[in-house]
Amino acid sequence: MTKCIENSPTVISMVAKKVSLHEQQSDADYWRTQSYQARLAALEQIRQEFHRWKYGAEPRIQRVYAIIKR
Repeated sequence: MTKCIENSPTVISMVAKKVSLHEQQSDADYWRTQSYQARLAALEQIRQEFHRWKYGAEPRIQRVYAIIKR
């Protein structure tokens, strides 16, 4: 089964593997084997999903206005 995130060029394949409790690798071991580009891409995807869930939209740069008396 393939899951594609909306507006994202990345395609994620869902993979499941049954292993015994003693053979189980930690998540940290998996991420240590990945390149820094793959780790940053995954982090950015998680950040975008969080912002869509929490705020309902992509974050934008805030505008700051200063009122100055003349």
